[in-house]
Amino acid sequence: MISSEQVIVFTLVFLRISALLIMIPIIGERSVPLRVKGGLAILISLLIVPVMGADMNRLRPDNEIFTLVIAMIGEIMIGIVIGLTTKIIFAGIQFAGEMIGIQIGFSIVNVIDPITSTQVSVIAEFQYLIALLVYLAIDAHHTLIFAIVDSYRIVSPFSYHFTGALMTHILILSKELFVMAIKISAPIMAVLLFTNVALGVVARTVPQINVFIVGFPVQIAVGLIVFGLTAPLFVMLVQRVLSNLNSDVYTLFRLM
Repeated sequence: MISSEQVIVFTLVFLRISALLIMIPIIGERSVPLRVKGGLAILISLLIVPVMGADMNRLRPDNEIFTLVIAMIGEIMIGIVIGLTTKIIFAGIQFAGEMIGIQIGFSIVNVIDPITSTQVSVIAEFQYLIALLVYLAIDAHHTLIFAIVDSYRIVSPFSYHFTGALMTHILILSKELFVMAIKISAPIMAVLLFTNVALGVVARTVPQINVFIVGFPVQIAVGLIVFGLTAPLFVMLVQRVLSNLNSDVYTLFRLM
């Protein structure tokens, strides 16, 4: 017979996993139906709850409504914080693509992203899709699933604490968003800067040349060439950042 404690524990597990699935790439996108997300969350919850057999007897949750609500909020926060680490990485990649697109001259060449239903730069969308392929190739999505299972060993239900150190670490991860964007876009932006300088010199030495007409195709051509040459470096950088995802997630667990 199913006890009330088991129902409470299953609900808490379901909330944590649901919050994670909504935040992580691919599964958490709008294009994935809610039924798929809900069914996957229920399936993972049913697989995890039996593993928590020893912890389930230890929890003995209080039946007060206020205590349960606080515990539910804590479980949702844990899932959101875990998924936020991946969201920050992909946000940094898209930000780098936006910067590159503006420098090349693609600031008005936007496309509708079918995943987020928003207008994004062509370069940003291309880099985002490449990063998703790298994300799947190195099994980073498996890392998040394993992490959510291990999270019950480190942060069991009713034991979540939102500390100042946790907030500080989240801010540090957010700072890495801009650092990664600069690292990805720096080579292309540097080459385009020198290209603009060269065009300025040409405009001063040969006034008969209309630099505004000549400059646009030159910038696009140079930008796309350098973008293609630096593509392997982009893949290596994304792979290195996603490889550190596991340590970042477990650091957040310890701070909770």
